[in-house]
Amino acid sequence: MSGAGAAALAWALLAGALLPPPPVRPQPQPQPHRDRDVQEKEAQFNTTYIDWVDANLLNIYAFNHSVRRNRTEGVRVSVNVLSDHKDRPVLFVVRQKEAVVSFQVPLILRGLYQRKYAYQEVSRTLCQPQTKAEVETQHFYVDVSTLSLNTSYQLRVTRVENFVLRTDEGFSFNATAAQPQYFKYEFPEEVDSVIVKVTSAMAFPCSVISIQDILCPVYDLDNNVAFIGMYQTMTKKAAITVQKKDFPSHSFYVVVVVKTEDEACGGALPFYPLSKDASPDEPVDQHNRQKTLEVMVSPAITSEAYVRSVLFCLGIFLSFYVLTLLIACWESCRQHKRKGLLAAMDSPSLDTGHSRSIPDSFLNHGPYDSYGYGSFGNGSSSSTEGITDSLGSAEVSYSYVGQEQFKRRTPSAPMRPLSIAMGERSLENVAGRPRMDSLSSVEEDDYDTLADIDYDKNVIRTKQYLCVADLARKDKRVLRKKYQIYFWNIATIAVFYALPVIQLVITYQTVVNVTGNQDICYYNFLCAHPLGNLSAFNNILSNLGYVLLGLLFLLIILQREINYNRALLRNDAHALECGIPKHFGLFYAMGTALMMEGLLSACYHVCPNYTNFQFGECPPPAPHCPHRGPPRPSHHYAPPDTSFMYMIAGLCMLKLYQKRHPDINASAYSAYACLALVIFFSVVGVVFGKGNTAFWIVFSVIHIVATLLLSTQLYYMGRWKLDSGILRRILHVLYTDCVRQCSGPMYVDRMVLLVMGNIINWSLAAYGLIVRPNDFASYLLAIGICNLLLYFAFYIIMKLRSGERIKLIPLLCIISTSVVWGFALFFFFQGLSTWQKTPAESREHNRDCILLDFFDDHDIWHFLSSIAMFGSFLVLLTLDDDLDCVQRDKIYVF
Repeated sequence: MSGAGAAALAWALLAGALLPPPPVRPQPQPQPHRDRDVQEKEAQFNTTYIDWVDANLLNIYAFNHSVRRNRTEGVRVSVNVLSDHKDRPVLFVVRQKEAVVSFQVPLILRGLYQRKYAYQEVSRTLCQPQTKAEVETQHFYVDVSTLSLNTSYQLRVTRVENFVLRTDEGFSFNATAAQPQYFKYEFPEEVDSVIVKVTSAMAFPCSVISIQDILCPVYDLDNNVAFIGMYQTMTKKAAITVQKKDFPSHSFYVVVVVKTEDEACGGALPFYPLSKDASPDEPVDQHNRQKTLEVMVSPAITSEAYVRSVLFCLGIFLSFYVLTLLIACWESCRQHKRKGLLAAMDSPSLDTGHSRSIPDSFLNHGPYDSYGYGSFGNGSSSSTEGITDSLGSAEVSYSYVGQEQFKRRTPSAPMRPLSIAMGERSLENVAGRPRMDSLSSVEEDDYDTLADIDYDKNVIRTKQYLCVADLARKDKRVLRKKYQIYFWNIATIAVFYALPVIQLVITYQTVVNVTGNQDICYYNFLCAHPLGNLSAFNNILSNLGYVLLGLLFLLIILQREINYNRALLRNDAHALECGIPKHFGLFYAMGTALMMEGLLSACYHVCPNYTNFQFGECPPPAPHCPHRGPPRPSHHYAPPDTSFMYMIAGLCMLKLYQKRHPDINASAYSAYACLALVIFFSVVGVVFGKGNTAFWIVFSVIHIVATLLLSTQLYYMGRWKLDSGILRRILHVLYTDCVRQCSGPMYVDRMVLLVMGNIINWSLAAYGLIVRPNDFASYLLAIGICNLLLYFAFYIIMKLRSGERIKLIPLLCIISTSVVWGFALFFFFQGLSTWQKTPAESREHNRDCILLDFFDDHDIWHFLSSIAMFGSFLVLLTLDDDLDCVQRDKIYVF
């Protein structure tokens, strides 16, 4: 037993000797240890300290200064690292009572596409803590440390002169991207709002102006200046209106920061990297990127100025209501006096027992002979509404020969019966008939589908000389409903257009107020007066004229329609068969469009920018300048558009054409479809047309083709067809009229108008194709206005050429409206802002207020253009009032 145990023990000892020893945890080797040296130095203001620091050294500079409760002094720390160790910068930490500011040198700031820019010289203004004591000594420390070896630097701490800005006193200073500046302003007791203006003689480098509350820290670097407060980019001008109610301490900081790059202000991006051997990740030294600026804080307008301006605006436009009421009363009294006189003249004379006769001049209008009208040969016989002649053989026959004026009748006696003086034809038969007997008894749809009547259309509408009776054959009830659709359609469009617009601009205004980014909206910041949440109340208030005058025009149309309907109910002969046919639907649409122009223009001015151009108003195009930077996609939307201005121009042309062509005027659906197509092209041109040759070629071709099609439609009064045989018929006409025999056009007057219209439109198309203007929306609106003016001038010339006259009221409206339009366009082209450029460049066009210290040039454009549009509508309304007593088969169509 003992032998076995001894053997086991021997084997165990042998196994332990053969196995490796267990691992032993190594003990840490003692490392040489050296504590960082800390050197604290008492430092003085206005003293330059040149020192060095390394990884084993921490320098602390202790400063103290007296702070007074009623006086604020700025303290500025300036450093410059003399050694070139970009990979191991020097860290500066400024420890104050209520704030800590730290920055490294070289200071690395990032630009577009994460580009890095390094700055060796850095200056920062320290945030000033508040004190409740009368005088308090405060201490702050500047710590300097690094991980590099033996880096030398330069440190200087100074007091900032003019740190507190004074009202209406300018102060000049310099700033760089690494040496921002900010100043303090305290509201005086009597001032509720001020406007901070910053100017510079040099556009670049680009800078940022920020208004911040008195809080620490102050965000005064390019990469954090947009964190709080209100801010805007700047080239030469910047202006921010500040209200006392927004700052509980009744004071704020004006922060000026120079950006690392100029792209945000429209400048060019530098080539990066600057050298071939430089690494893309290596910071670029921008050297001396410095800008000289001047800041001035001025009091803004008071609440009394707001009240005065609102009353002024209301007074101007309500005076038109008073003037209209006075004219209406005068006209009513004149009509009653005239009716009484006519009744007296028609009563039998006690002496002779016969009706009295009066001179034509005594009736305040010349006899019908003065117009020089006559039957157009086959005009009266072909009209289904021709009125039989009651004069019998006493009437002298006459006709229209060539292009001579209508032959005039010679009055047989200086004194005529009243029935002859009022129209040369007896209207007794017409007045005695029931109202609908004198009208067409078929509905418009039936009228257009009957084959024989369609043949009758071809005979009547292709006559060489047409009268209004030839083109006023359809049922007036049907036409009334047809033209009322214009009003209901535009009212529907207005509702669907206005609701999302209002929601959009409220959102934009909220974004501006919350973020403080004043580059979102293109205001005239030198004359932008806030009210509540609105940043530019004056630009909104000035649009009140469109709404009030549009409403007044609707009331005038309503009164005219009521009087006309009353005349129809009593079977008034003049209302039934005389004058231009009365259709008021287009007038209602025009008045509604004017009101909507004001509403949507006001919405646009809540926050004018490139995304809401569809309901704005076209500003003048900006002066062309070479593009100094890379493409900026957002600026492709720069030209603002105005849909309702297109509609107003289109409705005016339709109304002018409807006067002499009531039966063949375009329907509301086709008219609004064409206007929608115009707006579509406007959007496409604004988005894709800038510098796009293919777009301009396509648009010019469409423009010319549309002009030719419309010219054909007008020349043949709609009696032509666009089908597969159109080319064959065109060649046939060219062969017969130009090759076989050289004959002049059958409708000379129409041909003159259309030739002039084609020349103008082809010229505009060529101009667009060659120049390719940046402001496509204004270019498109110019096409519409040129065509409207051409047609209006043609209408006036032909009216006078036909022996008609223009009464006093429309003549005064034409003269006064032309004068007002001239002044309005002068202010329109002043160009107070433009988004052909960046927000900073747009502010270079900003100007001070010129009216009541409240309204700027663009507000005056709103005033004058609303009055001019209202006057233009009155011209269209009253232009043919001289024909109210002239039979329709005596009124020439042109």
